[in-house]
Amino acid sequence: PESGRPSSAPPAESAARPTLDAPFRGSPAARWESGAAGITVPKAEATGWMDAAEVRRALDRSLTFLTETNLDADVLRGARPEKTPKLVNPHQEDVQTFLRTAFREPGPENDPLLLASRFDTARTHLVGDEVRTRGRLTYREGERGALEVSADVTFVYPVVRAEGARDEVVRTVVRRETVMSWDDPAKVVTEPGTFSLLSYRLHVTNGGCGDSTGYFTPPFGEDRPEATTGDEIDPYDRSQELRDGSGDQCDKATRS
Repeated sequence: PESGRPSSAPPAESAARPTLDAPFRGSPAARWESGAAGITVPKAEATGWMDAAEVRRALDRSLTFLTETNLDADVLRGARPEKTPKLVNPHQEDVQTFLRTAFREPGPENDPLLLASRFDTARTHLVGDEVRTRGRLTYREGERGALEVSADVTFVYPVVRAEGARDEVVRTVVRRETVMSWDDPAKVVTEPGTFSLLSYRLHVTNGGCGDSTGYFTPPFGEDRPEATTGDEIDPYDRSQELRDGSGDQCDKATRS
């Protein structure tokens, strides 16, 4: 389990290519856990305005937010998250507007990929029913005694073409850093059991470049770009925080 930020990137793996039967072969994700099991949740202790039991509930709901937006089978295949809008403070109008619009009319200004992982099933199929994960939740006392929960998680999605030759397995790797504030209703306009979304950053490799469609569009075969405009990056290196503007460039992955 990842209890703290690692000091370096995972060691290099063999050059073995992924297959339908072993979609994580040749990747550090081959040793990672599946789904929510790969996300470390810390022990709950009284913090800010919450006692230990309330902190535990907030951590559980924070994990629910991450699992629905990044691991739920229906959402991965393009559906709208059902629980997520109910977890976000209804008085945080900008985020609520984003959630209502992004999944109905995705576009550059309302890109659902900023919060959720989705693939167009007409173009891309997930391989099997496993998503490998690595990451952790942490918490501290925030402003006005709030419980501030931070998530730093990498998700690895193996995919193939929806049609035609389906022997090429591509891994889309998404790392997300999300900060949620569970505010004291006595001090902040909120509703019990909801959080305010303070920030969200992500980095994606093999997720596609160009105009936003509301879906990750991993490149296959001849669709792979010969050159990229961004930097070289190891998508499995979790030793550094994501930089501002992460996800805006088509960076070249040193491995997948």
